Amino acid sequence: MIEYISGFSELINRFVSYRNASGSWNDISYGMNLKFFDHYCEEKYPGQELQQKMVNEWCTKRDTESNRSYNCRILVIQAFITYLRDRNLTHVISPASLKEEKKQYIPHAFTDEELCRFFYECDHINPSQKHGRVSAIRKLTCPVFFRLLYSSGIRTTEARLLKVEDVDLTHGVLNIRASKGYDQHYVALHESIIPVLSKYDDAIKQYEPNRTYFFESYKGNHYTRDWVQDNFEALWKKANGSVKAVAYDLRHHYAITNINSWDGDAFEFDDKLHYLSKSMGHRWIESTLYYYSIVPGLAETILEKTESGFNEIVPEVDYEEE
Repeated sequence: MIEYISGFSELINRFVSYRNASGSWNDISYGMNLKFFDHYCEEKYPGQELQQKMVNEWCTKRDTESNRSYNCRILVIQAFITYLRDRNLTHVISPASLKEEKKQYIPHAFTDEELCRFFYECDHINPSQKHGRVSAIRKLTCPVFFRLLYSSGIRTTEARLLKVEDVDLTHGVLNIRASKGYDQHYVALHESIIPVLSKYDDAIKQYEPNRTYFFESYKGNHYTRDWVQDNFEALWKKANGSVKAVAYDLRHHYAITNINSWDGDAFEFDDKLHYLSKSMGHRWIESTLYYYSIVPGLAETILEKTESGFNEIVPEVDYEEE
């Protein structure tokens, strides 16, 4: 549990308790940014109540930040101040968000051959005797971790933060607690991935018998974003050379492959789209449709299947990243 130490720490604790009770709190992102703000205020203004100058100083955009990164950093401060103002506990004004930059990145459209080569490399990792246990765990983890992304469409962060208790291999269901929007949701696994996860679960127990996270590092913690990026890039480059792709593209591929496989009339299509959207942790169907709009030539398919109404709002939705 994070400890807050500023002169207004009691208000922070009340805010955190409120968000926890409503199921809309995440220590990893919300908690850490609030802690940094809290400790900054205590260091510069020891024992003082929340003041506008504290917020203004902390919420000044840094030279190293994009507008999106800035908005993510101050999001919890905005929520905290809104909580206080709604209860007449402060007159401090919340900082304004900045208009986020347009996304330039277009996800890679995988071919079957590329994916076959990639998973072949995942399955043929040669453990290093020098690194022993660490290398053996990597050989067990990479093929399963990336297959889970490919077969379920979950975010890389969601996979990294999965706990053992969140993976129901009997019923084939994932309980996604830590998500981008902090919305808990469930994902039904494809039947082909369940035995893969079960085999991994049995094998990894010889190295991590009492692990907390389903995919747990040798240090006893969840894997980092860098671990995902470094391993995907190394295996992808070995399999497909200089072709650009990132692990998050597997989520995009999942959405597109599902939509392309659907037949039937518009009503049946809309129902399937709704289920897919919920499974992927999207609050709005438009977020799911946006994956389609950024691939050249596919917007026409959406127009054909969903009528013009959906297609008109798709371009306004930003491409979701971790």
